[in-house]
Amino acid sequence: MRKNANLPALLFLFVLLVLWQAGAMGMDAAYILPSPTQILVRMWELRGPLLTAHLPATLLCTGIGLAISIVLGLLLAVWMDASPIAEKMLYPLIVASQTIPTTALAPLFVLWFGYTIWSKVLVTVLITFFPIAITVFDGFRSASTDMIDMLKTFGAGKWDIFRKLKLPAALPYFFSSIKMAIPLSIIGAAIGEWLGAQAGLGYFSRRMMTQLDGAGVFAPIVLLSVVAMLAVAIVSWVEKKVITWRGSL
Repeated sequence: MRKNANLPALLFLFVLLVLWQAGAMGMDAAYILPSPTQILVRMWELRGPLLTAHLPATLLCTGIGLAISIVLGLLLAVWMDASPIAEKMLYPLIVASQTIPTTALAPLFVLWFGYTIWSKVLVTVLITFFPIAITVFDGFRSASTDMIDMLKTFGAGKWDIFRKLKLPAALPYFFSSIKMAIPLSIIGAAIGEWLGAQAGLGYFSRRMMTQLDGAGVFAPIVLLSVVAMLAVAIVSWVEKKVITWRGSL
């Protein structure tokens, strides 16, 4: 059964690729819609600059931004869970931060920090910290109130309740938020590079667009998608190793 579990998804992907290939060949305008085979060929031709210069730049920006977002998101979630006043004060601000168009702020970050990595990191953090903070906070709140009351009757303090009940309850939420944040962090880094950078896959895609190289535009996008899927798969593997009690329920 497990061997055939992914068969429908693989067949669906194959059908989409065949339709894409046929549509691109029928259009015969690679600068508008390149075919999958043209994109793969272009990726191979551009493998040098893509893998040695631009992919490391994007991964560095993504890694720093994601690390800052994890720390910031966890701190905000813990603070809001510990203090109702902090929840009322911070929750609307966190939600409001996501209503600001990223494309409007990214040029400002470039003006403030220039073409350094920090202008891209800020865009990544702005997009990424939200799902971590909100999802982990919901995880803390998912702890059973009956269990909390029972621990209190046994003399447990706030730290004991947090460590023994709320933290395990929020752990699955934490991994889910990381799996959501990884693609968002890559998107944030690419947006920052697209709007102002001297290296990175977003910058490279924009440069290919100015040359009307459709396959060259798609090549870094496909590479970003592959990196995101691999990163999410690694997090899912770690999640299964850490949350061992889920499989026993």
